Amino acid sequence: MTETVANTIKNEKEVKWWQTAVIYQIYPRSFQDSDGDGIGDLRGIINRIDYLKLLGITAIWLSPVYKSPNDDNGYDISDYQDIMDEFGTMADMDELLAKANAAGIRIIMDLVVNHTSDEHKWFVEAKKGTDNEYRDYYIWRDPVNGDVPNGLGSIFSGSAWEMDEASGQYFLHLFSKRQPDLNWENPKVRQEVYDMMNFWLDKGVGGFRMDVIDLIGKIPDQGITGNGPKLHEYLQEMNQQTFGKHDVMTVGETWGATPEIAKLYSDPARNEMSMVFQFEHIGLDQQEGKDKWDLKPLSIAELKNVLVKWQVSLGNEGWNSLFWNNHDLPRIVSRWGNDKQYHEQSAKMFAILLHMMKGTPYIYQGEEIGMTNCPVSSIDEVEDIEAVNMYHDRLAKGYAVEDIIHSINAKGRDNARTPMQWDDSANGGFTTGTPWLHVNKNHKTINVQQNLDNPDSIFYTYQRLIQIRQENPIVVWGEIELIENTHEDVFAYYRLYEGGKWLVAANMSEQEHGFSVNEDVSEIIMSNYNRTELDAKQLTLKPYEAFAVKVKA
Repeated sequence: MTETVANTIKNEKEVKWWQTAVIYQIYPRSFQDSDGDGIGDLRGIINRIDYLKLLGITAIWLSPVYKSPNDDNGYDISDYQDIMDEFGTMADMDELLAKANAAGIRIIMDLVVNHTSDEHKWFVEAKKGTDNEYRDYYIWRDPVNGDVPNGLGSIFSGSAWEMDEASGQYFLHLFSKRQPDLNWENPKVRQEVYDMMNFWLDKGVGGFRMDVIDLIGKIPDQGITGNGPKLHEYLQEMNQQTFGKHDVMTVGETWGATPEIAKLYSDPARNEMSMVFQFEHIGLDQQEGKDKWDLKPLSIAELKNVLVKWQVSLGNEGWNSLFWNNHDLPRIVSRWGNDKQYHEQSAKMFAILLHMMKGTPYIYQGEEIGMTNCPVSSIDEVEDIEAVNMYHDRLAKGYAVEDIIHSINAKGRDNARTPMQWDDSANGGFTTGTPWLHVNKNHKTINVQQNLDNPDSIFYTYQRLIQIRQENPIVVWGEIELIENTHEDVFAYYRLYEGGKWLVAANMSEQEHGFSVNEDVSEIIMSNYNRTELDAKQLTLKPYEAFAVKVKA
């Protein structure tokens, strides 16, 4: 199907497979347990490849499966070229690659090269003394006036500097104190990283998702963390030394990216990355200048402007990633939809709205069946280190317990990490043992089996959206044009390509809203209310209604 799309492209230098792809993120710890220890594993993923093939996805973004002490659930890597015992063996990894490739699915490895685990052999050596050959693999500073070198803070609360009592120096950790930051100014560090990346490329992986990659150019003495002056120099060197020689996809996690910064990463002429994850829309329900835990209502007008800005401004100098969810974010149907009265409608609405845009869509495990947030009532139920640290930090600052728990229920990362809900049996079919994290109680009604048995389910909406993208060049390549004169709660846009015109409209609220454009509809492509006919000139949109239609030329 990709060739069909590619053959219709005019004036395109080269069509990349990832431009027509749909990618599915697996958080392995929570996807499928195969051995009853309560923790998802590689064998569990292997056993579910046929399910993912049925969905129709092109690639899997696999959250880290490397050797790790699990201080940050695998994002603290102690050996990049070995597999975490809980997940299986390198033989299992090789089998997963082979089975996925046979199903036409590539494996995108999640790669964390801003920092390692404090149990990585490099850091173990570095701590042995200031003259150790690995000392300069990390960032060390002397105390200033008997205290931390400067005021840099950790993203996981507190100072970003940790004292090493043996040497009397501090080391930098922008995340957990068990995740020391690598010193990218050291060419030996860079070469070690490139050699490791080539190890995985030689195994046949389909590319890399680069965790917090915008931080590797940091200059801590100047308080610079993101978008440091040498960042793009490092990325171009990485491209040249590793993935630039392969037909693979790379996506960078770049929290501070603007459209102009995104072009620096993803303009094909610059030979850096395929695309980045930008997070501007993700911060729209956060109070200005405060933390993600400081909540405010979403402005749908702002959301429309931000998403369309990114659609329009990258042009041919970059490529968009399209996502609502990932392992760090709450479930979109709970966050901005209605996961009770309009659960199915709002889940389908978010799918249609996003998958009809230009870029590469990402589906996070369980999104395709409408999995929801899983509220807790006590910090004792929380596993996530970020939320636990925030709880104690805010408690010490005098915040009320109920307010902190409210923020965790709204934004905590455990919401995304509750085990995948396969069926209505005990633990949702995730494990025969005791799950590492509580299973959402609604697995009795929200699960894969229930979705597969219902031809009108959320799953089949996603399956159809993937087919539509593969079969219609307008979805992949078409320009986007926001329809301005709608109710604020209505997000509507045109897709335009080679004389073709599609209309996509979504009511992002539980109120009905009138909608009209001066267009004659020739075909209904998608409708989450199963409309068989539709008059775009005079229409009442039902709660969370969304549709995509072809309009007459």
